[in-house]
Amino acid sequence: MPTAKKGTTRAKTPMTDAHKAALAEGREQGRAVRAYLDAVEANAPKRGRKRTPESIAKRLTVIDNEMAGADPLKRVGLIQERLDLQAELAVADDKVDIAALEAAFVAAAKPYSDRKGITRAAWREVGVSPAVLKAAGL
Repeated sequence: MPTAKKGTTRAKTPMTDAHKAALAEGREQGRAVRAYLDAVEANAPKRGRKRTPESIAKRLTVIDNEMAGADPLKRVGLIQERLDLQAELAVADDKVDIAALEAAFVAAAKPYSDRKGITRAAWREVGVSPAVLKAAGL
């Protein structure tokens, strides 16, 4: 890009409506992709036995009982475990409408992938199912 002479300024050209619309479309596609990937990651199967709200409540009761006789080092570990369990319990109550997120992803994935150069293999590696990719045209 040629440089302007010192002391001169280049007139700014206004952004066209088409350019503004393209930017808005890209932002919307990015939001749809991000929301779906966050949901996929949050709902990914985890190793081990699943915790139920009842098992979490039971463990919280055990922690409260152990807290009274625990030394300071053990107590801080129990406090952290209690905080983690309370956070897990709060998140378990939040239900995500994965179908709506998936539909938005399907609509946005193809143009987003084309624009960003993202391959099917990359989507598979982050956990997007082959059926969803096929529906998206990838």
